[in-house]
Amino acid sequence: MLLLSLVISALGLILVCFVILYSLNTKISHGEAKSQKQLTDALQQNSILRSEVAEMRAGMLSIGKRLVAVEQRNQELAQQQDAQKYDDPDAKIYSRAVKMVELGADIEEIIRECELPRAEAELLMSLHNQKGR
Repeated sequence: MLLLSLVISALGLILVCFVILYSLNTKISHGEAKSQKQLTDALQQNSILRSEVAEMRAGMLSIGKRLVAVEQRNQELAQQQDAQKYDDPDAKIYSRAVKMVELGADIEEIIRECELPRAEAELLMSLHNQKGR
């Protein structure tokens, strides 16, 4: 009888150990599955972020190229504008008259040297005096 109760107790203890082991194994399996899902989700998110970064990089390159083109066009227009300023004989006269005003020439000298009408010479003088204020 004692032997029988010892065997039953041992079997009960073994059964409890199996239940505990099964429970731990289930928790570990569930934890591994959860970790695997988290890893999969993280890899998907990483892939999405890499794709977005690649799109942003391509967009930035496109913007950079357009900016370079606009800067080149701006430079070309500035050069054309400068060339037109020097090609226009009237512009040369006015540039010379402005330079004379800046150097302190009087109105009669400007009219004589640049062959400008008095009204235009007076306007240049007036504009120069307003800038100086």
